[in-house]
Amino acid sequence: MILFFFLFSAVTVLSSIAVISSRNPVHSVFFLILAFVNSAGIFVLAGAEFLAMILLIVYVGAVAVLFLFVVMMLNVGVDKIKTQTRKYMLSGFLVAIILLFELIFSFANLDIIIQKPENNLEKNTNTHALGNVLYTDYFLPFQVSGCILLVAMLGAIILTLRKREGVLRQNISEQVSRTKEDSIKIVKIGKKL
Repeated sequence: MILFFFLFSAVTVLSSIAVISSRNPVHSVFFLILAFVNSAGIFVLAGAEFLAMILLIVYVGAVAVLFLFVVMMLNVGVDKIKTQTRKYMLSGFLVAIILLFELIFSFANLDIIIQKPENNLEKNTNTHALGNVLYTDYFLPFQVSGCILLVAMLGAIILTLRKREGVLRQNISEQVSRTKEDSIKIVKIGKKL
């Protein structure tokens, strides 16, 4: 167990140093993904499986991939795509090899990682216990934080919303006040002989 902790923490520290010291932003994002995956491994060792999965789903699955797409789309050129692919393939391959080594090492020693305690006093999983505490003891702060995030999201949308020339916009008052006669024109077609 200690060996896994030192493995995951050493790779996390080295990859986080590589994130800030790398001159290439795509390499930085690859090392950031490696740091997130190893941090999730530390969470699994600590018994917080829910936090590990949330870290992988939210940060690796969404945020880091979004960073990668944004960074790679900044300098888009059809002629540069092949050269950039070759250039970034080495760092992507390095990150993939390190992750593959850690997965093989972890699955080879799975019985050491999953050690069940002899006295199982609490039969709830971490996710169930977290949900129980979050929706009972901290229900009001949880709802207030959700409302604050909603207001912040709406504020960001309102602040960045601009009227531009040549862009079709929706006029809700015109749509609601529209009548059937304004919308549909019924034409009777006579028979042709």
